[in-house]
Amino acid sequence: MNLFADIRALTLDALTALAAEGVIPEGLDTANVAVEPPRDAAHGDMATNAAMVLAKPARMKPRDIAEALVPKLTDDPRIASAEVAGPGFLNIRLAPSVWQGVVGAVLEQGKGFGASDMGQGASINVEYVSANPTGPLHVGHTRGAVFGDALAALLAYAGYDVTREYYINDGGAQVDVLARSVYNRYLEAHDLTVDWPEGTYPGDYLIEVGEALKAKVGNAYIDQPEETWLPQVRTYATDAMMDLIRADLALLNIKMDVFSSEKALYGTGQIEAAIGKLDAAGLIYRGVLEPPKGKLPEDWEPREQTLFKSTAYGDDVDRPIKKSDGGWTYFAPDIAYHYDKTTRGFSALIDVFGADHGGYVKRMKAAVAALTDGAVPLDIKLTQLVKLLRDGEELKMSKRAGTFVTLADLVDLVGADVTRFIMLTRKNDAPLDFDVSKALEQSKDNPVYYVQYAHARVMSVLRKAAEQGIDASDAALSSADLTQLDHAAEQALAAKLAEWPRLVEIAAKGHEPHRIAFYLYELAQGFHGLWNRGNDEVSLRFLQDNEATSRAKIALARAVSVVIASGLGILGVEPAQEMR
Repeated sequence: MNLFADIRALTLDALTALAAEGVIPEGLDTANVAVEPPRDAAHGDMATNAAMVLAKPARMKPRDIAEALVPKLTDDPRIASAEVAGPGFLNIRLAPSVWQGVVGAVLEQGKGFGASDMGQGASINVEYVSANPTGPLHVGHTRGAVFGDALAALLAYAGYDVTREYYINDGGAQVDVLARSVYNRYLEAHDLTVDWPEGTYPGDYLIEVGEALKAKVGNAYIDQPEETWLPQVRTYATDAMMDLIRADLALLNIKMDVFSSEKALYGTGQIEAAIGKLDAAGLIYRGVLEPPKGKLPEDWEPREQTLFKSTAYGDDVDRPIKKSDGGWTYFAPDIAYHYDKTTRGFSALIDVFGADHGGYVKRMKAAVAALTDGAVPLDIKLTQLVKLLRDGEELKMSKRAGTFVTLADLVDLVGADVTRFIMLTRKNDAPLDFDVSKALEQSKDNPVYYVQYAHARVMSVLRKAAEQGIDASDAALSSADLTQLDHAAEQALAAKLAEWPRLVEIAAKGHEPHRIAFYLYELAQGFHGLWNRGNDEVSLRFLQDNEATSRAKIALARAVSVVIASGLGILGVEPAQEMR
């Protein structure tokens, strides 16, 4: 049930009828006709821009179209009134029975209320985290992990066939640095003294890896040249780090469907095949790039290189895909990896990157557009930095990692549910201050507590109802006489429930899971407001002397808990049954 879609359909039917009567021209494009909540709730329950959108192509005044629409709309029993406002907006008020029907629909459909078929089963790949396998995940990775996982869940809820994917960056020089760092810990496990050059990874997390390597190979690598042990230690260290990363993700209940390896692209012809496709399209050439302004990127060389003509697809400059020595740049395997994703049949791709990858967006979009002739869209979402605070003071580092606060540290401090919810209380491209002290407060200022408290309060109502012998099962509540929900405050809360299906589709279209967190807070606010009014107005309390009346009011509360649970499920948060 999407009430906004239903009233939009009613509006379109009314326009069709007006066209048949000759009031407005036939064949007008109604694609941009919208029905949505008004900016000011005092103006009504819904508003439509139909007259404003159609006035110019119809060569009519907007108010004339709006006034013609009024009797058509008010003929429908769901419409209590329709009023023309301003230059031609139409404000609509719905009958109380509509809001009562929303409560019934939530109880009848359960978790299915709000779920959409918008995606039509289209396959979509969401790649997220993809941290270099050189250590545990840190707080910045945590935001990308939570955002990507919630986005994947949101898209699945909206009817898409979603694949969650992690790209292992195990083909670059940083993995050699990891191997040398593990080798140092291996030597230390043999009680040998080692140097730690700048740029290596001295975190304590590698101590166990070095000791485990010693247990596996003994002293076989002692006093051996690097070329003897580096390939084996590189593989061993990468596997150990990926085990660590998987364990970190498990702390947040994140499970990937696919892990893809950059290293696996080399020597298989996949890079050559992707670049060959671009070459066949005339997009690969030999040339010399102009020096970029400002700081020079690592892949720029003042000499002839093999370049991808990414400017043909909206990039600022063409990009090197081969270095002057004939080796691939880091961009080449990324092109091949995305080409592989397109050949797996995905209809759309989403990459979740950290803020430091902002300069990578245009070139990667250009590559995917070139490889698919624009048939497979790529959306790249950047997650901005997270500042971790405690009582307003920044937390600087982890004892285990040595230079940063880890995902595991954060989950240990506040728990997985709080971590996930707070990470989604800002839009992904806005910086986030995460104060662990405030995240554990039991107050309205703590959004996760506020939402969880609403759900827990409903559960307490259900328990008290059972103690009083009231059948408050979902089946019993579904058959309650909902006409008793006749107070404006109750109907306002039902109206907030009615926004849920529309909100899901908006959030899914925009790839914006933070909208779910915002909505849940507003829904909880409406519920707590009604609860508090019940302290003064007995008629608004959920438990009444009359059992039938109680069941109707409990039905509203239960509907709120159903939607909260669905929203928290998208965010990956377990709804609270009681607050401690």
